[in-house]
Amino acid sequence: MKAAVVSHRHPGKVEIKRISLRALNVGEALVDIEYCGVCHTDLHVLQGDFGPVPGRILGHEGVGIVRAIGEGVTSIRVGERVSVAWFYAGCGVCEYCVSGRETFCRDVKNAGYSVDGAMAEQCIVNANYAVKVPPELDPMIASSITCAGVTTYKAIKVADIRPGQWIAIWGAGGLGNLAIQYACHVFNARVIAIDLQDDKLTLAQQSGAEIVINGREHDDVAAVIQEITGGVHAAVVVAVAKAAFNQAVNSVRAGGKVVCVAVPKGTLDLNIVKTVLDGITIVGSLVGTRQDLAEAFEHARVGRVVPVVHARRLDEINDIFLEMEKGTIQGRMVIDLRKKVPLEQELSV
Repeated sequence: MKAAVVSHRHPGKVEIKRISLRALNVGEALVDIEYCGVCHTDLHVLQGDFGPVPGRILGHEGVGIVRAIGEGVTSIRVGERVSVAWFYAGCGVCEYCVSGRETFCRDVKNAGYSVDGAMAEQCIVNANYAVKVPPELDPMIASSITCAGVTTYKAIKVADIRPGQWIAIWGAGGLGNLAIQYACHVFNARVIAIDLQDDKLTLAQQSGAEIVINGREHDDVAAVIQEITGGVHAAVVVAVAKAAFNQAVNSVRAGGKVVCVAVPKGTLDLNIVKTVLDGITIVGSLVGTRQDLAEAFEHARVGRVVPVVHARRLDEINDIFLEMEKGTIQGRMVIDLRKKVPLEQELSV
């Protein structure tokens, strides 16, 4: 099979290579991948931000059909459509796994980072962690729900936002647009979207944002938000700019919550005085559990949330990462693994 592999020879690049898969172990399944979304976390992995992983097959927004199952598998069947998510598997027995916080398992395996992922024609999965995709849900749409969707859905849940309350979302790209949709159409919140690009803000309005703010046009974005709302009840940061985190803290009202999703490099300096005096909660939100993903799929199935997706070929992967770095992507890029890559392009970098 063909797969997108972190290059040994060209740091920061992907090679399309032919790979032979091993036999299935107990509890595993083989999945024919239909689509795999491209996530900013893939770029972090490619650039070695979490540690170098040359030779690793990327991808954790995979959706495909079960081709074969190993011994002991009862949770999924051949022919069913399942997902390959960032949360590939946990230990199943630690305090996090048994208390509904399985993504924090200290022995967690992550698809496309610590184990081979779904940016390939086939992928081996731990069957108990391969969440089923509703048959009625378009698999291309489902691919973006598998990471971007469940990540933002969980972040809005963590924000504890209630119907009619204000929530500010920093970043209106592929991740932020889904956060806006979940906040508006699932949690019935009033949304302010902040970004630096007008095209993303236009899409944010179309997706349900009540107010949009271009950060380039205001010296103090938080002051603008405070003037409009008296302080939002919660803020979610999916933008990687460090300034966004400071603005988020300064934008919330007393007792508000700031949910951090994006992972910028380095450390942050935050307004500790306001955090203490206003009782601000600052919390990280890490993807979502299998139950969160099942719920996120359901909201997409009934049309409450519709990711903006664009199909690409496997051999375009390096171009996609370049576009991602430049910030020119609108919505989510999804690799169509059903499209065959020409033989002469298989080793392209």
